[in-house]
Amino acid sequence: MHVFWEKGYEGASLHDLTAAMRIQPASLYKAFGNKRNLFEQALARYLAGPVAFIRGAQSEPTAYAVAERTLCDSAEFLANQHTRCGCMTIQAALVGGKESQPVREELIALRLRGQEALRQRFERAQEEGDLAKTGDASDLARFVTAIFQGMAVQAINGASREECFASRRRLCARGQDRS
Repeated sequence: MHVFWEKGYEGASLHDLTAAMRIQPASLYKAFGNKRNLFEQALARYLAGPVAFIRGAQSEPTAYAVAERTLCDSAEFLANQHTRCGCMTIQAALVGGKESQPVREELIALRLRGQEALRQRFERAQEEGDLAKTGDASDLARFVTAIFQGMAVQAINGASREECFASRRRLCARGQDRS
């Protein structure tokens, strides 16, 4: 998981992967069949582990709390020294040749499903009277997603832990100032 996270799908070589797992290439193929199957298992582990907080944020009681928790937890996650590679679903799909196009498309679909889940949650907030019905839930979901993705790029660019926490404090403080 960490090799794909750091180097992306195409950038992760067979040598990188086998060295990280301390196995021989034949063992990798025997256990996983191919690099793509290994990647899919690594991606599932990433979604269930390091970024599971994103799914958890959707259970917050208000639309504001959903957005706030998503962005605040993301800032904390991205500031963690062990996750300085940004977001695996972004990092793994940024570059690649024709042969890795199916993986990039899979990751695009995954990110769009996350954005769609936010849209549906914001629409529910509109139905519950928590969010103005005049707003566009799709636009809000795209905005929150864009902020998270921008934060991930900032982490890749080397934003310090202090900078991420300062952003997190500002975001969270705004929620406390709401009337």
